[in-house]
This record gives sequence, structure tokens and C-alpha cells, in this order.
Amino acid sequence: MIHFTDFIRTPAIFHYSLIFFLIYACFIIHKKDEENLDLKSEIENKNKEIKEKDKSNQYFQSEIKEKDKEIEKKDKEIGRMKPVFDKYLEYEKYLEFKKNFPQFADSEIITNEEYAKKLQEWINDNDFSKMKLGFSAKINGFDSEIWHSICDNKGKTLIIIKTKDNFIFGGFTQVGWTKDKSKWREEDRNKYYGFIKDSNAFIFSLRNDKGDRKPEKFTIKQGEEKYAIFYYLNYGPTFGTDIFVDSDLKSGYSDFGYSYNLPDRITYGTNEAKSYLAGSYDEWVVDELETYFIEN
Repeated sequence: MIHFTDFIRTPAIFHYSLIFFLIYACFIIHKKDEENLDLKSEIENKNKEIKEKDKSNQYFQSEIKEKDKEIEKKDKEIGRMKPVFDKYLEYEKYLEFKKNFPQFADSEIITNEEYAKKLQEWINDNDFSKMKLGFSAKINGFDSEIWHSICDNKGKTLIIIKTKDNFIFGGFTQVGWTKDKSKWREEDRNKYYGFIKDSNAFIFSLRNDKGDRKPEKFTIKQGEEKYAIFYYLNYGPTFGTDIFVDSDLKSGYSDFGYSYNLPDRITYGTNEAKSYLAGSYDEWVVDELETYFIEN
């Protein structure tokens, strides 16, 4: 029996085996070369794609920069236009307010719906609808005699005061500032003075200096109705001693809680009570004082 190793060792067999091996090796090498060529081609294609994408990215980056510049330019234009646009919206809102609340069309104090709606809530709708501005200190003059000449004997009257520190407060009387002849001290009108009874009078606070307090209404205390308002030619509108306006209509004092109910959290006589309506007891300065009448 011939062993396989002996068989391949024969010159012919060995020769053919070597040829086969070489052919096989060439086949493998050729295949690897093809694979390498394919890989090289793929790499080249990828490189081309990357280069193309780089070009595209550069183009888009350039486009993005241009768009950013355009956006920045538009933002600046909008920034310049915004104050104008805001004023336009504010004016549109004001026109709508005047349409809904014609009573305050000429007011320098009541310029928003929040305060107007609160006053409407506190004064009955029928009276509120007939209300009209009768006196403005800025227009008619800061003088108590002028105020009395225009505002006496008008019946139901609304007083609104705004201070230099932006406190807004006032009062409402259904009786109005009318002389009671039984209380005359002399025939001279200048000498007449006295309290007037009004069970339905109230005072109110619409705004403190920071604008962070809700509007509030304060009714007359039980048993204090006869001290609701005070008449004197040399005084401006006076509610008890809680709101007093001097003859120049620019100064006064507030002894809040004397005749009208305080908020539950506040004690009469404290600094908090005295400064609640106007910011201080007697250091506040009137910026505007408006008086409204109920037209019959």
C-alpha cells in the first residue's frame, strides 16, 4: 500500500501539487486585490461625499450667517418699532375704555377698567350710568372756593384724589355738600361750617404707591352717620375726619378709622391706619382732584 506522503513525494505529484498551490495562492491574492480595490474605491467615494458635504456645510453655514444677520436686523427694526406699537395698543385699549366707560373719558385718574368696574360695583348702576365729571382741580383750579362754587348743592357726588406718590382714594356721598341753615354761625357764608349726615356715604382706596393692593371700600361706622361729611367754604371735600382736603386742594390729612370702618387687620390711631389711604397722615400732596355728579 502506497502512503499519501509517499504519493505526493513523487516528482510528478509534487509538481502538480505545487502548481495547484500557486494557482490557489494567486487566486487568493487576486481576490484580496479586488477587495482592496473595492475598499479603496469605497474610501475614495466616501472622501468625495465628505468633501461634497463639507462644501454643502460651508454653503449652509454661510447661508445661516446671512440669515442670522437678517434676523438681527429685523430684531433691531422690531425693537425700534415696539414702543410705537405698544403706544398704539395702549391707545386702542384707551379708546375701548372710553367707549365702555364714557363717565371717565376726560379723567386723568381713572384710566383703566379695573378701577372703573370697582366704582361701578360700589355705586348702583343707575347712578353710575348718569355720572359726569364736574370738576377737575387741574382744569378749574386748586382752590376750595372754586370747588364749592361748582360742587355745592349737586346731590350725589363722587370724589377721587390722586397724590404725587400715586395713591388713589376718595369718597362718595348721596347727600352732597349742601349748607344746612340751622347750623349757620353767621349770615356770612364763610363762617358756615358743620357735619352733614349720610348713612350711605363711603370712602375707598383704589391704589397704593406700589399698586400691589386691591381696591377696597369702607362704609360709615354705625352711629357715626351724622359725621359722614363736613361742609366749610375754606375746606375742600371732607369725609368725617378720615379724609380732609385743605383750602388749596393740594394738602390735607387722613385720620382714617375715625368715622369710617377700617380693614379688620388695622387698628385706629396707628401709623398704618393714618398712612393707609394717602401714604402718610398729613405729608401727602394732591396731584389731581376730580369730582363727579349724578345727572338727573
